[in-house]
Amino acid sequence: MLSIELARRLADTGPEWKPARGDRFVLTVSGMEEEVFVISDLTIDVHHFTGGDVLGFNGTTEWALDSVEQSKVVWLPREDQLRDALGPHFVGLEQLEGGFVVSLRLTSGEVERCVDIDAERAYARALLRRREDAGEPGA
Repeated sequence: MLSIELARRLADTGPEWKPARGDRFVLTVSGMEEEVFVISDLTIDVHHFTGGDVLGFNGTTEWALDSVEQSKVVWLPREDQLRDALGPHFVGLEQLEGGFVVSLRLTSGEVERCVDIDAERAYARALLRRREDAGEPGA
């Protein structure tokens, strides 16, 4: 799973997160950053308001938390979401001893390898590298 730091770096480079069923996130509240939440029709859903989206906690009797603004959470993209974001730049995923490597094609045509301890983190590093290569803001 992505670290909060790596997820924040991804968020800083865009694109904007559109919360959907199955998405994971953490609250940016002291003491809560270790708790991973999943959007579900049964427990957490998205309410769209003109002032911004709000994540609603339904049926959580043990908490006094009803909802939280989207700006107060950090999205933890899944492996499939990160791979999709790489699009045609994705070349391959390879398992190494102690980690994974994602290969991506840069705009120059050169293939670069991004390594980390798990596949999601390697995909995230590859996506950050692709955005940097494309000259996208915040990369």
